[in-house]
Formats: sequence, C-alpha cells, structure tokens
Amino acid sequence: MIWLSIALLSLLALTPAALPLWRRTRLIRDERSAALALHEAQLSEIDRDLAIGLIAPTEHDIARLEIQRRILTADTAPTEARDAIASPLVWVGLGIIPLAAIGLYLTNGVPNLPAQPLAPRLVAQHMENTRNDGVLARLRQTLAQLPDTDPNRRQGYLLLGQAEASRAHYAEAAEAWNHALQISFDPEVAARTAEAMTRANSHVTPDALELFRKALDAAPKDAPWRSSVQARIAQGEHDQDNP
Repeated sequence: MIWLSIALLSLLALTPAALPLWRRTRLIRDERSAALALHEAQLSEIDRDLAIGLIAPTEHDIARLEIQRRILTADTAPTEARDAIASPLVWVGLGIIPLAAIGLYLTNGVPNLPAQPLAPRLVAQHMENTRNDGVLARLRQTLAQLPDTDPNRRQGYLLLGQAEASRAHYAEAAEAWNHALQISFDPEVAARTAEAMTRANSHVTPDALELFRKALDAAPKDAPWRSSVQARIAQGEHDQDNP
C-alpha cells in the first residue's frame, strides 16, 4: 500500500512540471501543422492563377520556389524546437526524480513498518501524563512532610523541578526550585528558576530579573551560562525601561 501511495504522490508532484511541457509540445505541433496547411494552400492558389493566366510562368516559378522554402522552414524549425523542449531526456529526468526520492527514503526509512494512528498515541500520552502527575503529586506530598533539616528535601525539590521543566510546566518547576533555593542558594539553580519564571510568564518579570542578577553576582567567572543570564538581564531591563 505504501508503494501505491508513493507512486500517487510522485505523480501528483510531477504533474505541474509535466503538464506545461506536454502543452508546449502540442502547441508547437499544432503551429507546424497550421503553417504547412497554409503554404500548401498557397501552392494550390498560384497553380490556379497560372492555369487561368493571372500570373506568368516565370512569376509562378519564383512564387512556388519561395513557398517551398517557407514549407521547409516551417517543417524543420518547429521540429528542432520541439526536440529541444520535449526531448526524451527531459521526460527521463522527470522520471528519475521520484526514483531518487524513493532511494533516499530507503536509506533511512522502513517501508514495512506499520502505521501508528494518532488516536492511540494520544491515549497513551494521556495515560503517561496521568501516571506522571500521580508520581509527582506523591513526591510533592512526601517533600512537604520532610523536616527542614533533612538533606534529601533539597535534592527532592531539585528533581521535582527538573521533572516539571521536562514537561514544560515552568511555573511548577520554578516553584519547586524556589523551595530548593530557600534551603540553600545555588547560582545555577537560581538561573534555572529565573528562566522557568520567564518562560512561564513569556517575559522577564521583576522577580525573575532580580533572581537573574543574584545568580550572575554569585556565578563563577567560567560558568557556561553567564552569557545567557546576561542576555536575560538586558532583556528584562529593556522591558522595564519600555513598558
């Protein structure tokens, strides 16, 4: 079934290129036929004029020679143009395009792989999200019950923030990382928290800007994320100056 689909798609993709080429070939052939018919009618006309004495034999020969020259021109010139435009090489080139596309597909594609409908994948994704929500809810509840002196509490909030950020739940990630910062300040975690706050609000908020500045002040000189934090600070200051 997939090969039939590929053939139909190839035909559909090549139609815009093949149709004008076919029309042009047909137009040239029609123009050639019309020109030859006209010149043949002219030959018949001068033969009739000679027969009834309207033109002299010398004039008839000259006119006949000129019309024959035009017939040769009309018979050869369009043929050359037609051969140049509708050359078999052009059609072969059009046929090579889908073959090359299939070859590229076979280098990495798996044509025998069954299709994966969207609806079952959405259901599976929803079930996975539901399970993750339950796991993170239990983790959040467990962390809330841990004493402030428990060293696992800060690590748990860090993991919770990473899990929420991986699901693009940036507000929840910022909240979890804020809990970790309250236990122990870390400039990299502060930068992540400010970035999550920025993404959650789609702009650099005043709280995020302040946290970015704190992270930059405490960051090591060789921290790889310094430049991105500086860019966020500049963005936040610009937003404050141009509300």
